Amino acid sequence: MKLETVKQHFEEQFGSPAGVAFAAPGRVNLIGEHTDYNGSFVFPGAIDKGMMAIIRPNGTDRVRAWSVDYREKVEFSMIEEDLPKASWARYLFGVCLEMIKRGKKPGGFDTAFAGDVPLGAGMSSSAALESVYGYGLNQLFSLDFDLMELARIGQATEHNYVGVKCGIMDQFISLFGKKDHLIRLDTRSMEFTYFPFRPQGYRLVLLDTLVKHELASSAYNKRRQSCEDAARAVRDNGYPHVEFLRDVSMDMLLEVREVISAEDFKRAQYVIEETERVLKVSDALEAEDYRTVGQMMYLTHYGMRDLYEVSCRELDFLNNVALECGVTGSRVMGGGFGGCTINLVEDALYEPFLDRAKEAFTREFGQEPKVYDVLISDGARRLF
Repeated sequence: MKLETVKQHFEEQFGSPAGVAFAAPGRVNLIGEHTDYNGSFVFPGAIDKGMMAIIRPNGTDRVRAWSVDYREKVEFSMIEEDLPKASWARYLFGVCLEMIKRGKKPGGFDTAFAGDVPLGAGMSSSAALESVYGYGLNQLFSLDFDLMELARIGQATEHNYVGVKCGIMDQFISLFGKKDHLIRLDTRSMEFTYFPFRPQGYRLVLLDTLVKHELASSAYNKRRQSCEDAARAVRDNGYPHVEFLRDVSMDMLLEVREVISAEDFKRAQYVIEETERVLKVSDALEAEDYRTVGQMMYLTHYGMRDLYEVSCRELDFLNNVALECGVTGSRVMGGGFGGCTINLVEDALYEPFLDRAKEAFTREFGQEPKVYDVLISDGARRLF
């Protein structure tokens, strides 16, 4: 989506001149999946796809918003009773209300927005939408929230106005992203470290199964509940310091195996092993050892498939094709239940892998997977 297109739509809806333009990116996560709400580590990077919004204060206490992608207009005031019906508008509404809860009220505004983050593909279009408005309103109305608080505002929007108990990773990376760098984020302390990511001779490419996942579904929240229940069982078993599964070792988990469900045990085992994989990838990236990075990606896929049970037949199929083609690393990315695989592919294997994946997937499922090349890019920013 070109900025000029958003500007044209804004002026058609609200007249000229257009307001100020902002952008915020979607994200990939190299490794560390379903660990963020368990107080553990994640390893995301902002990408060169995201949301663009033009925002112009209108001198009232109301918001008038036009979605270029949905061709839909919504108007609301910033009071709880005025929650919009349109699901996309609830993200804007929630950001405004969460700012007000923190004692700083943005003024009314007119806005048009559009995105090139594929919806339902696990690249966090929702976090990009929350971040572009959090960042933009913060600047335009001089609200003085720091980036970390803007990330929390986005997360609270998901919790309170969308119904998804997400962790904070997606909003964090959309705001803190840095070109050619991944970030290892400790989701408990919120300490983070930038790791250069310019793998010579490799490319990052996503293959979209076109199976849409819905993170507001009970499946996501049920897995989160399993993790909380397992952590509580360990804590009650003589480990009062345990707050999250991040604090639990496999030995500690084995002690409560008989008192928690088999399902809760599997979910917890996955999280504990995934934490170990993230730390191994940290060391591997510092050593530019992309073979180890790739090996950990495959192990994550198997854990999400067999222990966390959030994969699906289409994702497993693409993962198998990657393995057969000699791709360095491949796994399901995002919440699961569909979406994309993320693949770390050597340049020489790139075209043969894509040709094979498209041909085999089409033969099996009747349609080609979509291909998204991604570059690691900057976080939320003002465009003009």
